[in-house]
Amino acid sequence: MKRPLLIDTDPGVDDALALLMAFAHDAVDVVALTIGAGNVGLEHTTANALRLLEWVERDVPVHAGASQPLVRPADDAAFVHGRDGFGDAGLSRSQAGLAPGHAANAICEFAQRFEGQLELVMLGPLTNLALALHLDPLLPQRVKRLVVMGGAVTGRGNTARLATEFNIGFDPEAAHVVFQTFGRSGFPQIELVDWEATLRHGLDATEFEAWLAEGGTIADSYRSISAATRRFMQERRGDRWHAADALAMAVALEPAGVESNAERAVRICLDGELTRGATPVDWDQRGEHPANCRILLEYEKPRWRGLLRSSLRLG
Repeated sequence: MKRPLLIDTDPGVDDALALLMAFAHDAVDVVALTIGAGNVGLEHTTANALRLLEWVERDVPVHAGASQPLVRPADDAAFVHGRDGFGDAGLSRSQAGLAPGHAANAICEFAQRFEGQLELVMLGPLTNLALALHLDPLLPQRVKRLVVMGGAVTGRGNTARLATEFNIGFDPEAAHVVFQTFGRSGFPQIELVDWEATLRHGLDATEFEAWLAEGGTIADSYRSISAATRRFMQERRGDRWHAADALAMAVALEPAGVESNAERAVRICLDGELTRGATPVDWDQRGEHPANCRILLEYEKPRWRGLLRSSLRLG
């Protein structure tokens, strides 16, 4: 039996690669996509999810969720992903429709349907999951795993608030709800893939360009939507190409590839001009809070490269 996977996402060029990776993997069954605002607005993130399903020829329910953070407005990342989230590549809209029901309700329903088996993979802000926890306080007991892409565990973020990573910074209150709930006795820990792990697992940009040049329907489509983002990365990060959401998906799909991690308490800063959304870690285990996270330190590099190539259907 394949492992049931529910992916909450805000596509997004990086999310797209992670989704392609999941749909290429034989061991999992993606049972639903739940969508929120984040990289761009909800109208675009839902449209992008539907487009991607057409590429991979899959019939998976797509549930629209939160269009804004729980408390305070947040900026998007259109300057990285394009105004439509898919690089403003001029793609036609999918003719498919959204599944009925809010994403938070869908998370609760699938957790009950696959009681004790469902694996949640969170690739965007945690708003939908925080709302689901409000609807069903027993949700953490129902799910088998929770993988989260988010945070910057030593304060090297990727936003204007220097210590903050985008996904957590978009909705810190939602992240606070999730991080204070999971990791308690009897609940699964958060398998956290943070921005700094992403930086440690960068790929040579020239090599990635060569992969895209190998061609094929999926590789060509991804090459089109990622062109602007790849230019942005080259200007900012030179010879390294990074894929945060895809790294989180690799951990979700093949956890045996995790070479080292650290079980620690991670908390969420809710205020501060430069620290709202920061994720301080009790590295020395001096506090009273339980270790709610298994923080990724190293993932097996050959396996990581193989999963990236599989996402582009390159073999």
